Amino acid sequence: MRSLERHRDVAAYALGVLDEADTFRFEDHLMECAGCSAQVTEFGPAARQLMLYRQATPRPVHPMAQPGPRLLDRLLEATAARHLRARRRMLYAVAASAVAALAGPALVLMAGGGHGAVRVAATDERSGVWAQITTEDEAWGSRVELTVKDGAGPRVCRLVVVGRDGSEQTVTSWRAQVHDARPDTVQGGAALHPKEIARYEVRTSDGEHLVTLQP
Repeated sequence: MRSLERHRDVAAYALGVLDEADTFRFEDHLMECAGCSAQVTEFGPAARQLMLYRQATPRPVHPMAQPGPRLLDRLLEATAARHLRARRRMLYAVAASAVAALAGPALVLMAGGGHGAVRVAATDERSGVWAQITTEDEAWGSRVELTVKDGAGPRVCRLVVVGRDGSEQTVTSWRAQVHDARPDTVQGGAALHPKEIARYEVRTSDGEHLVTLQP
């Protein structure tokens, strides 16, 4: 068997139609030819389908019926189409990953926090203060994270939770910087669970109301 003929016998070998001598020579060739080895692997699904077809062949059909002259061409076309679909799926996945990477910060901003978390944001038109609260339910109460933009500093502010029963708890406090509207993030905790909280209020240390957030 010449070298070119060996390359051409990939499909015949994969389909099991080579005689014993040619099979032996082709297997020697496979040990040295990575291209043919890869093609034999690609023909695996088609060969398995033909095997299943032969096993399910009705009795009137001779079990050793030979494939028609167009069968190999159809198998090659089907294999090429399968590879094209796989490449397209890979390209779609890469494109989707790129979009997700670019949109990531916005998605995180709009989504809720961790497991069982509630997130709410609001801006007070009078004070101009914007705030965002993320609350997570814990066995002991609520874990609270506040992000606030306040350009009217310097001043000391605090976050207060108001319960549905009218009770109030100070969660955390911080100092707003001088005319700095960049966001500050502070964390704290409340003894009330999220379902027991009616609203969150950001106030100055002397009691001036800045913004209210309602779950």
